[in-house]
Amino acid sequence: MATPRSKAGTKGVPRQHRQQQILDAATEEFGTRGYAAASLPAIAERVGVTKTLLHQYFGTKEDLYLACLVPVGDRLLDTVRTAMGRDGTTAHTPLRVLQSIFTALEGQREAWFVLYDTSLPADGAAARRAAEYWSAIDALAAGGTADLLRAAGSDDPLDADALKYVWRDLVATLVRWWVKHPDQSPEAMTRRCARLFAAAAALTPDPADPFR
Repeated sequence: MATPRSKAGTKGVPRQHRQQQILDAATEEFGTRGYAAASLPAIAERVGVTKTLLHQYFGTKEDLYLACLVPVGDRLLDTVRTAMGRDGTTAHTPLRVLQSIFTALEGQREAWFVLYDTSLPADGAAARRAAEYWSAIDALAAGGTADLLRAAGSDDPLDADALKYVWRDLVATLVRWWVKHPDQSPEAMTRRCARLFAAAAALTPDPADPFR
């Protein structure tokens, strides 16, 4: 999924087009290598411009990261919110959410790691903005998992909290697996998740006698 090198720095390239080329390359660099390991010279080389031009367009490395992070965060938050709908969570909601995430990331799968990057400086603006997106997405997950548990007859808040953590890690794990298998389309991944969910449901014991 490498970004092809282009002559984005040549005279006559429209500014908006050049900016988008830089953002695409930076998203791939940050998503693939992480904030700490990514470098502005490497991003500049991807698009055939100078490091000086990157600074002119986006400022510091963190400024450029933020310019990549915000559209990714907005897109994923909006797609999760839309997939969950307004009529409450049903048994089909988790699969619908996963499908929406895969679809939103297709063509730029490494963007997931721009949002969930553990190498960001903890006291920086990028980390604070990322945390805002995490919190908003977690809130949606918390509401959805609580709805599912209530439908299953559980009102235990600790059950809901535990399931929220399981769901968050499950989504991250599935996305990481998907990135390593570029031949898998969003539709194929959704079908695969449906099969995995069905297998997990078949193996789930009776809650009244889980050790039987």
